[in-house]
Amino acid sequence: MDVLYPPIEPYDHGLLDVGEGNHVYWEVSGNPRGKPALIVHGGPGAPNWLAAPRYFDPARYRIVHFHQRGCGRSTPHAGDHRTGLAANTTHHLLADMERLRTHLGIERWLLIGGSWGSTLALAYAERHPERVTELVLVAVTSTRRSEIDWLYRGAGRFFPAEWDRFRAGVPEADRDGDLVAAYARLIEDPDPAVRERAILNWCAWEDAVVSLEENAPATAMSSLPPAERTALVRICAHYFAHGAWLAEDQLIREAHRLAGIPGVLVHGRLDLGAPLRTAWELSRAWPDAELVVIGDSGHKGNDAMRARLRRTMDEFAANGEENVAPRG
Repeated sequence: MDVLYPPIEPYDHGLLDVGEGNHVYWEVSGNPRGKPALIVHGGPGAPNWLAAPRYFDPARYRIVHFHQRGCGRSTPHAGDHRTGLAANTTHHLLADMERLRTHLGIERWLLIGGSWGSTLALAYAERHPERVTELVLVAVTSTRRSEIDWLYRGAGRFFPAEWDRFRAGVPEADRDGDLVAAYARLIEDPDPAVRERAILNWCAWEDAVVSLEENAPATAMSSLPPAERTALVRICAHYFAHGAWLAEDQLIREAHRLAGIPGVLVHGRLDLGAPLRTAWELSRAWPDAELVVIGDSGHKGNDAMRARLRRTMDEFAANGEENVAPRG
């Protein structure tokens, strides 16, 4: 049985000029006078969280979805190797979100973010707590370097053969060092064959990490269309090689800024890519947050996780208020 609301089409969309030659795609669905909510997708570079709008009652929510710089329908697209990434950082994305809020005439909104999107939504809420009504984080990460090291090295203890192939994909001199930084260099190599081999190796490893989950296709990343796959891996490697431009433990340490903001953290106990520890630490640092552990779910979620998210959105809809400010 489908636990989500039926799919709906957006009633408005556009490309927002956010500077440095970038235009961010956005769309809005649901009720134009409903409670504003922003969907923050994962990746970074993967605007394919197709189920997310269906967590919301379209009669009660004004649902905003945007594609982060360099991916999806935003331009220029990182699937083109000529697209530079220097103006694509966490801080640029946070500014884009604020610019989009202002553009849409929204005073305050609920945020939901999954995986990398949980990091970005959390960073936004800590920077602009006065703009956030509620915060829902799924498959919680804070993109600390320790979490990045777990994903691209530590998790290899569960998949030793697959990780050995991933490690072998970088020059021998880099294999005992920072694998993410080594891959980031290969992905920007002038030789297209070197770039493509590195991208495919990265995708194969990411697919392996979620391969035990019943809802994860065997080649979820590897089978993406070439331009989407290239954009996703380029952006991921770029962000993770820089620790997402966040100080280690910054988002946990500054969780006190969320005081008074109701939150729900929904995490799968079987998530090998983003272990439960981060969600637990955040829940202890943020007293207004409820930690919900889905015992039989991994990173990609399952029906129990989706049902809990829909119920959360229904409960928060009761906190609806007139958050729509007149356009300037």
